[in-house]
Amino acid sequence: MTADAPVPPAPAPRARVLSGMRPTGSLHLGHYHGALKNWVRLQAEYDCYYFVADWHALTTHYEERDVLEKHVYDMVIDWIAAGLDPDRCTIFIQSRLPEHAELFTLLAMGTPLGWLERVPTYKDQMEKLKDRDLATYGFLGYPLLQAADILIYKAAYVPVGEDQASHVELTREVARRFNHLYGRVPGFETRVAAALAKLGRDDARYFDKQRKAFGETGSPDALAKGEAIVRKAAANVAGWSDDDTELLLGHLRGSGKTILPEPQALHTEVLRLPGLDGAKMSKSYGNAVLMRDEPAVVEKKIRGMTTDPARVRRSDPGDPQRCPVWQFHKLYSDDATKDWVVKGCTSAGIGCIECKQPVIDAIVKEQQPWRERAEAYLANPKQVHWVVELGTERARAVAKRTMKDVREAMGLNY
Repeated sequence: MTADAPVPPAPAPRARVLSGMRPTGSLHLGHYHGALKNWVRLQAEYDCYYFVADWHALTTHYEERDVLEKHVYDMVIDWIAAGLDPDRCTIFIQSRLPEHAELFTLLAMGTPLGWLERVPTYKDQMEKLKDRDLATYGFLGYPLLQAADILIYKAAYVPVGEDQASHVELTREVARRFNHLYGRVPGFETRVAAALAKLGRDDARYFDKQRKAFGETGSPDALAKGEAIVRKAAANVAGWSDDDTELLLGHLRGSGKTILPEPQALHTEVLRLPGLDGAKMSKSYGNAVLMRDEPAVVEKKIRGMTTDPARVRRSDPGDPQRCPVWQFHKLYSDDATKDWVVKGCTSAGIGCIECKQPVIDAIVKEQQPWRERAEAYLANPKQVHWVVELGTERARAVAKRTMKDVREAMGLNY
């Protein structure tokens, strides 16, 4: 490159994605197809942070301390086996970061109690887990802890199924309330004017046009165009700071400085696999096929799987739509195999054992690379500990910056 050649613009930072799982030990096929498969795909497109939600596990299983550590590392091994790459995403443990608990506490000071009580999964879990004493502050507050987990990384997106969308909406409400209470920093107008001056005259005018359009009509297009101007400045303008970005994004929305950005729900494809008995796949139900089950174990489990109750004898015709095995065919089998199943089942031309064999073969083939990737970590557990330590320190750097902003906004920086 010559001295006179233009300097290429820095690449725009990738939007951040945040998600986590409670540690339940080794994962099953339902976990993979319901979440992990999407996580693996997202790490190629976003700056992904994936955490072990061990504090969340304690909100319902606070007496089960003896197995917690094993569950944590077994789950992380399955994450890596499924394709999560520690060099392309950040893997960490929630309880190693006390900043999560601090933000949870500070958000609790201004979060109305009724917001937590109306979360749909709160009453649902109370009903399902009647055998546990869930009349605890920790269980009531877990959606707020979840909000803190998201907001502390200023995540742009949270991948969820539709049944979890209410948690993201609560997080957005919590962020909105916090920004309303603490976003009007002293000298806000002066600081906004200084940030606008850095944009340059044309971009500043364009930004102001989009701000007014969004304020008057709520146009998502105007909001997106205004945000694009700010992102372009963040990537290309010398002397631009994170504070300039937050000030102008808050000014664009008419709310003041956005200290905690509102995340968006990233609705990803969620495939729900039935268990061996036709109910939801769950280790607690004893009906799961684990991600790293040996081929012989997979074959035994699938061969014993519940089928259409109408097929009492081999000669009885059946209906694939009433058979849990059909859900596996829809996921694993090609069109020709599915046609063979439908014709053979409805005419009693094939038996249930014949029908199950393509599913067994497909699952065993899918699992092979998982078992191979996991082997190195099972043989040397320190490797998975090191992955988690590096990820936790990477996450800590981001969490500390957010908490500095939060303490300053709340007047706690003395």
